[in-house]
Amino acid sequence: MKKWIYLTVMLIFLLPLYSYAEKFLEAPVIPGAKVLQETKSRLEVQSGLSHDKALAFYREQLADQENIKYRDWKDATYIEDDGKEKWHSITISKDDKQGATIVIAKDSWTWIMGTLILRYIGVFVVLLFLFLGMSISGGLISRAVKKMESKKSGG
Repeated sequence: MKKWIYLTVMLIFLLPLYSYAEKFLEAPVIPGAKVLQETKSRLEVQSGLSHDKALAFYREQLADQENIKYRDWKDATYIEDDGKEKWHSITISKDDKQGATIVIAKDSWTWIMGTLILRYIGVFVVLLFLFLGMSISGGLISRAVKKMESKKSGG
């Protein structure tokens, strides 16, 4: 009986170590990946995994998070956090010659402000097009109404 208790206690402490994944800015990093470049805001690693296996790793690790978006591009898969995480994006390259290259980038105020400015400008561009469309259609409709009134009064 004591052996089972010792075995259970050992498994409780050893199994989390087996499933432990390294972290960078609270984003998971594939264990055993070779670090190519690391700064406070960016980590670039070379994994021994193919693109599909690396993507499967990140899908599994990020499955419980709500604000994660996956974008499949021609040369990479882009994983973006639109929520409260410290990291902004994880890019997994599709060049599998030496394994997938993975870049984890920190959320930056430059990106945040740039996005807000683009949205702010975009709203006014849309309003400008709506104003132009309504002005043109208003002019055409008023001309058509004047012609119909002149035909009625003249005819």
